[in-house]
Amino acid sequence: MQFSHPPDDLLVSMEADIFSLSSPSHADFIDGSIGEGSTFHKTFGYYAHGVAEETAILPPAWKDRLITLRNENTAGAAGLCLEVHDLAISKLFARREKDLEFVRTLLRHPLTNSEILKTRLTSVTVAHDRMTEGLARLNQL
Repeated sequence: MQFSHPPDDLLVSMEADIFSLSSPSHADFIDGSIGEGSTFHKTFGYYAHGVAEETAILPPAWKDRLITLRNENTAGAAGLCLEVHDLAISKLFARREKDLEFVRTLLRHPLTNSEILKTRLTSVTVAHDRMTEGLARLNQL
């Protein structure tokens, strides 16, 4: 995430979705190496889920807004994370209660801007009913 000290209520998930920009086939490798039930998961208490690029619904140009994460915990390696508004859009379209709660928390703290969310949400190419549903979720929050 792009915030150095995010609120604790955003840090409750033990799972992180990971997508490899270099090769979609890495999703299986990620699941096998650091996925749920792996030695990594048992050792550290969290795990990754390898996903494909098309797993999440994201606004145009999301790759241009990726945030580089590199600190003492990454041992010099860099990870690329979704910009917070793009992440929130993917969660609004995911249709899960835990994702809506995550966006609700982002808005409550406030770590996102509702106007940016609306602009990005309406830029996504989805069926009309999905767009209507996404806008209704955002307005509800």
